[in-house]
Amino acid sequence: MRIIIPIKQVPETSNVKMDPETGTMVREGVESIINPLDLYSIELGIRLKEQYGGEIIVVSMGPPKAQEALREAIAMGCDDAVLLTDRFFAGADTFATSYTLTKAMEKLKPFDLIICGERATDGDTAQVGPGLAALLGLPLSTFTSRIELEDGCIKATRLIEGGYEVLSLPTPALVTVVKEISDPRLPTLRGKQKAKKLEIKKWTAQDMEADTAKTGLKGSPTRVVKTFNPKVAREGKLIEVKDEKTLAQAVDEIISLLKEKAAI
Repeated sequence: MRIIIPIKQVPETSNVKMDPETGTMVREGVESIINPLDLYSIELGIRLKEQYGGEIIVVSMGPPKAQEALREAIAMGCDDAVLLTDRFFAGADTFATSYTLTKAMEKLKPFDLIICGERATDGDTAQVGPGLAALLGLPLSTFTSRIELEDGCIKATRLIEGGYEVLSLPTPALVTVVKEISDPRLPTLRGKQKAKKLEIKKWTAQDMEADTAKTGLKGSPTRVVKTFNPKVAREGKLIEVKDEKTLAQAVDEIISLLKEKAAI
């Protein structure tokens, strides 16, 4: 079974910053990690390989720094890695990202299954997996919580409102997975040694014969035109309770306010 897992390196949630001029995320000088939801797709891929045999290739699009995420995936148990890195890829929205990943998947054919995380924590759109399936013309199961192989097909159980839905997908197929699918393992010492030695393949737009007009910021039909930090302005009165007298005063103030607002 040949499995491909697209992953993304994202900033730590508390460190997300936007460039007000370009409307794109600032990644330089910010601590980055594997997108936490991609860890579940990696774990699923490893379990399928352990059960049915085969090979797992992890793919990421980003600057050279994204090799760190790929090496971590190798240390967990994946077999090979490809980094899509080119200045033409910078600033891509979900559509341009899906296109670039599609060109990589076409170069990696044949494969049986593509496993994506539910979404990335920096963009939070959950669009790249379905976009990739659409461009490749693959059967798709989103929000997948369980997978089995049955009669040469992927039997996928997916979360829906009010319960579950079971799909039978001919291969090759693409699934996006939720946390319920697995508990990610930690990298092993042997895996870390393998990851350190592995020579990660680096592909540019030219290597994949990608149309640069469809990649990066140039190929993105969506734009962030303005960013700002919302401010909460509340008019109120602060009463610091230090003793019984100020406590009684605070209670009286609250009761007066509730009566004024016709709440009591």
